[in-house]
Amino acid sequence: MFKIGDRVVYPMHGAGIIEAIEERDFLGEMKEYYVMKLPFGGMKVMVPMNNVANIGLRQVVGMAEIDKVFNILKDRQKIVVTTWNRRVKANMDKIKSGDIYEVAEVVRNLALQDKEKKLSTGERRLLENARQILISEMVLVQNMEEQKVAILINELLE
Repeated sequence: MFKIGDRVVYPMHGAGIIEAIEERDFLGEMKEYYVMKLPFGGMKVMVPMNNVANIGLRQVVGMAEIDKVFNILKDRQKIVVTTWNRRVKANMDKIKSGDIYEVAEVVRNLALQDKEKKLSTGERRLLENARQILISEMVLVQNMEEQKVAILINELLE
């Protein structure tokens, strides 16, 4: 599967680097875990190795995929605005998928909607979460500082 030093994405948390593989006792049973360090706040996450497929842990994308993300962020296609609860559910599903393109769509759609009509507190939190997830992966792929990636995303959304 993965090895120490791999750059991976944990849906809903973002991208990070596998620092270690540890064995821990969980309810009397020994289980192996990936120890993943996330770039933001130095948070560490332990991912059970036997649950990687269910969680959706994946390798970070390459530069070719980042170009497609840029195109998604620049796209000004009119979004269909449904009721807020359907929109929140659809956006949460996209973020949970772990797919960088779907996360980029959430960032773009919510940012555009925020310009037209201010977002609710819940949707604003969702936008910031999606933006952090997107930034975390782009930082690892492009070897750029977090602030520079955030500025780049803001420029693409203008």
